[in-house]
Amino acid sequence: MIAADGDGGPDRLAGQLAEAAGDDGLARLLTRRKGIVLRGFGITPGELDGVLDLLLPNRLAYVHGNSPRTRVSGNVYTSTEYPPEFTISMHNEMSYAHQWPARLAFYCEKAAASGGATPVLDAARWLGSLDAEVREAFRDGVRYLQNLHDGHGLGKSWQATFETEDRDEVDAFLSGTGADWSWKADGGLRVSQLRPATVRHPLNGTEVWFNQADQWHPAGLGDDTAAQLAAILPPGELPQSVTFADGGPIPAAYVEQIRDRGLANAVDIDWREGDLLLIDNVLLAHGRRPFTGGRRVLVAMSG
Repeated sequence: MIAADGDGGPDRLAGQLAEAAGDDGLARLLTRRKGIVLRGFGITPGELDGVLDLLLPNRLAYVHGNSPRTRVSGNVYTSTEYPPEFTISMHNEMSYAHQWPARLAFYCEKAAASGGATPVLDAARWLGSLDAEVREAFRDGVRYLQNLHDGHGLGKSWQATFETEDRDEVDAFLSGTGADWSWKADGGLRVSQLRPATVRHPLNGTEVWFNQADQWHPAGLGDDTAAQLAAILPPGELPQSVTFADGGPIPAAYVEQIRDRGLANAVDIDWREGDLLLIDNVLLAHGRRPFTGGRRVLVAMSG
């Protein structure tokens, strides 16, 4: 954690980051630390854009994102808008996509009345915690399937997912991703993608668990929710689902092991208003603990 005594402000934050990074720069500092909590600098919402210009100079839009969010300003978004009574399991942001952000920054504008920590998890440790049988089963990767509606239905629309109303823009985006896709007669969009289950960090070569199989699988939602979805739609028609690379079903027991061992090995970051959390999105997975009160945490991403 990098902290200031009292009201540090953006200038002091920049100075302390530069001192901590030394000659290696922020990218290598973050590779060494995996995550950095910036606390006590008194960053206000009005100063956030300037601070993010320092931490994430090339911020990305949340195009092809699968979780519900609201754009706040520029490429700054609310964190996942999921009911506060539920846990969000561990994941690396957009690990299902052909291109994912290298770095994430979270900003606490309003802390929860209780709970609401952001757990973080060493993704190499997550990989090592899984049974050899599970790791071997995922050796060839993961196939993700999305059914995106045209404005009415379960899950996200293709318009919200790709931040456009233009089908041609969606086609142009997907044409560079290696995905298979088709437009449906009802105006919806079906997207299939084969992605790796593990990746290696580009700077230090560490192999990490890097997929969202447990979040895309009905078993990861809990028995009641999975049963309700199964009663409504077959697996191939769910808003999002996942299989092994060859299309074979992933056993629920594997999904539960991945989810539960991830959460069990995570370390909670408890928020104070004005905190910033900067993480390497390959080396660290993140999630969210349940909370009460009006928690508001914003997120930005960069390549």
